[in-house]
Amino acid sequence: MTLTKQYNLPITGMTCANCVSTVERNLGKLPGVNNANVNLSTERASVDFDPEQINLASILQRVERAGYGVASGEADLSICGLSDSSDSTRLEKALLTVDGVLEAHVNLASERARVRYIPTIASQLDLRQAVKTAGFEAVELGGEAEDIEREAREKELAKQKRLMGIGLLFATPLFILSMGRDLGLLPMAIAHAPWLSWLFFTLATPVQFYVGASYYVSGFKSLRNGSANMDVLVAMGSSAAYFYSLAVLVGLSPGHLYFETSAVIIALIRVGKYLEAKAKGHTSDAIRKLMDLRPQTARILRDNEEVEISSEDVQVGDRVLVRPGEKFPVDGMVIDGNSAADESMLTGEAMPVSKGPGDQVIGATMNRLGRLVFEATKVGKATALAQIVKLVEDAQNTKPQIQQLGDRISAVFVPTVIAIAGVTFSAWYFIAAPPVAAADMDAFTRAMINAVAVLLIACPCAMGLATPTAVMVGTGRGAEMGVLIKSGEALEHAAKISIVVLDKTGTITRGQPAVTDILLSKNALEESEILRLAASLEDASEHPLGEAIVAEAKARGLALTAPAGFKAEVGRGVSGMVGDRLVAIGNHRWMQERQAGLNGLAPKAEGLQQQGKTAVYVAIDDQVTALIGIADTLKDHSRDAIAQLQAQGLKVAMLTGDNHIVAEAIASQLGLDQFIAEVLPEQKVAEIRRLQEQGEIVAMVGDGINDAPALAQADLGIAIGTGTDVAMAAAPVVLITGNLRGVSRALSLSNRTLRTIKQNLFWAFIYNILLIPAAALGFLNPMLAAGAMAISDVFVIGNSLRLKKFPLDS
Repeated sequence: MTLTKQYNLPITGMTCANCVSTVERNLGKLPGVNNANVNLSTERASVDFDPEQINLASILQRVERAGYGVASGEADLSICGLSDSSDSTRLEKALLTVDGVLEAHVNLASERARVRYIPTIASQLDLRQAVKTAGFEAVELGGEAEDIEREAREKELAKQKRLMGIGLLFATPLFILSMGRDLGLLPMAIAHAPWLSWLFFTLATPVQFYVGASYYVSGFKSLRNGSANMDVLVAMGSSAAYFYSLAVLVGLSPGHLYFETSAVIIALIRVGKYLEAKAKGHTSDAIRKLMDLRPQTARILRDNEEVEISSEDVQVGDRVLVRPGEKFPVDGMVIDGNSAADESMLTGEAMPVSKGPGDQVIGATMNRLGRLVFEATKVGKATALAQIVKLVEDAQNTKPQIQQLGDRISAVFVPTVIAIAGVTFSAWYFIAAPPVAAADMDAFTRAMINAVAVLLIACPCAMGLATPTAVMVGTGRGAEMGVLIKSGEALEHAAKISIVVLDKTGTITRGQPAVTDILLSKNALEESEILRLAASLEDASEHPLGEAIVAEAKARGLALTAPAGFKAEVGRGVSGMVGDRLVAIGNHRWMQERQAGLNGLAPKAEGLQQQGKTAVYVAIDDQVTALIGIADTLKDHSRDAIAQLQAQGLKVAMLTGDNHIVAEAIASQLGLDQFIAEVLPEQKVAEIRRLQEQGEIVAMVGDGINDAPALAQADLGIAIGTGTDVAMAAAPVVLITGNLRGVSRALSLSNRTLRTIKQNLFWAFIYNILLIPAAALGFLNPMLAAGAMAISDVFVIGNSLRLKKFPLDS
C-alpha cells in the first residue's frame, strides 16, 4: 500500500494566476508528488506526495527554483537540563526530526535553542514535545508570534506599502511636471530647459529599477520556468516607455519623452497590489477569528491546587477549572459544577447550552454562569476548534470545477496578450500610418504606446482571484455560522440540488423517546401519582420506553420508590409492587392476557398510534388507569427548517425505518413533500440512487456515521455534527450543531458563493474582452490601462468580501 502525505505550504511572491500554474507545474514534475493545488487567495500550496520518494527539502527547493518562497518562522527556546556539548548535539538532532523543522541550533553557553520551521506543518507544541522527549525542558518560549504566517503576510503588506509610497513620491511630481510642460502650463524658460528632461530621468529611474525591481526578477524567473506571468507584462510595458525615453534623452533618436508613463504605470500597479494585499488579508478574517478564540492559558487542578499553564500544555486527563466569563481552553467532559455555555462562536446558535456533570464542553466556547471543573478529553490538534480550522483550510485549498476554465485561460493568457501587443504594434506602425511614415518616429511612438497599453490593460490576476477569494470568504463565513463546507465542489453541487432527503432519527427528531401524552381513565388517581408509580417501576427496567417515563417523572421532581418483586416479560411489559400497589406497564395484548380492565382507553390508544406515537398501558391493581404516549419528539427547529427549504423551491423528503403509519403521521405534521418508510439502513443507498435515477439532484442529511453510505451516494452529503467529532463526518458539508436550519443556511450560502464566483469571472473576462481591443485600437493610454488593471483586482476581491455580511438567519 502506497503511503501518502500532505503538506500545506505558505507560498510567498505570487502575484497572479500564472504564478499559481507555475508553482503547480513545477511541483507536479517532482517524482512522488501525486497532486499539487495552489490557491492564490490564501497563498497556500496543498501538496500530496509519497514520503518514500520525496522529502520536504526537495519540495522547498523546487518552489524556490520556480522563483517563489515558503514562509517560515523562528522560535527561541530556553532549555533547562543541558550539561555538555553532547546534550546540545542530541537536542539539535531531536528537533530536526520534527516534521516541518528546517534548522535547529542549540547554544550550550546560553542554554537556548533557535529553531526555524514552517508554521503550517510544525507547531510550538511539537517543538516543546520534542525537547521533552529528548530529556530536557523548554522553560520559556519567545521570539515568535502566535501566527508566523500572519506575520509574514504583514511584512509583505508593509513592503508593498513602502514601495507604493516611494513610487508615488517620485511619480507624482514627475507626472505633474510632465503634464504641465505638455499642456503649456510651465514657464517657457523652464519648459524648454535641458535640465528638466534630466530631472524626469532622475525621478523615473528609482521607480523603474527599485520600485519595479520585483517585476524584472519575477518576470525573469517566470520565463526561465517556461511560462509568463503578469510581471512579464508590467516589465515589458514599463521598460518600453522608459528605454524609448532614454534613447530620446541621450539623442539616439528624435521623439517625445515618456518617463512619466513608465513611472506612473509602476506606481499605479503598486497601489493596486497594496490594495489587493490588504483586501486579501480580510478574506481570511474568519479563520483568524476562529484561531484567536482559544484562550492562551488554562487553570488546572493538581493536588487540589490551582496551577496556571499555557493552554498548549494541557494534557488529556487533566482536570481544568473554568470560572464564569472564561473560555474553555480545550475539549472535555464536565465532572463538577453546573453552568451554561455560549457556543455561538462555533455553532452560530445564540442560545446558551446547559452544562452539568457528564456533559461535553467545546474548547474556545464561553462559560457563562457557574464554576465548572472538567476533564480534558481532546487537546491540541484533536480539539473541535483545531479540526474546524483544518477543515475550512482544506476546503479553501480545493478547486471547484468552475475554476478550471479560469485556470486554462490563465495558462495561455500572457503569451496571447504579448502576441496581441506585437500585432498591435505592427498594425499601427506599418498599416495605420502612411507608407512614407515608416521611418517616422511619431508613427513608431504611437505604435509603441498602443502596444504598451495592451500589455498593461491585460489582467490575469482578476481571473486567478475570482474563484479562490469567493471560496475562501464563503467557507470562512460558513464556519462562523456553524456550517463547515469541506470542498469547493460542494459549493457547486449545492447550487443544483432539487430535493433534500432527511433521515428521521437524530436529524428531524431528537433520537430519544420522550413522554408526549398521559391520558387518564375515569375515576383514576391523579396524573402525577400515576406517573410516580409508573416511573418507580420502570426505574428498575432498561427499556428505552421505560427510560422516557422515568425521565419525565424526574423532570417533574417526583420522588420515586424502589419496586418489589420486579418482573419483566420480553415483548409484553413489566410488573411489580410499588408500595402497596400492584403496577403493570405494557402493551394492549399483555393487558388482555392479564385480564386487566381497559376502562374505555383502547380507542384513545388507536388515536395515539395514528399520530405516530407508542401507546403504553398503565394498570394499577389490575385496572388500566392511564395511557402514556411516547414518541421520538421533533427537534425544536425542524418545522421551521423544512419550511425554509421549501421556501427556497426545494422538495423535502424523509427517510425512515419506521412503519408507514408512524412515518405518515410525522410527514403530515411537518408538511413534507414525500416520505420513504420501512427502510433498513443498508437500503438507504438504494433509495437515494432511485431518486437520482428519477432525475433528482439529491442532498442527503444524516448523522454522518450510520448514514455514511447514503451521504456518499447523494450528490451532496450534509452531516449533522456534534461539535466535538466533526472530522469524522463522512460528508462534504458538516453542520456543527443538530439544528436543521443549518441545512438551509448551507444551501443559501453555497448558492450565494457560487453566484459571487460567476460574477467575479464575468467581470474578469468581460474586462479583458472589452478593454484589450480598446487598448489595441488606441482608445486607452498606458497610464489609464495600468490604473484599470489595478482596479479590476480590487473589484474582484471586494465583491468576494461581501460574503462576510451573509446574514446568519438566511
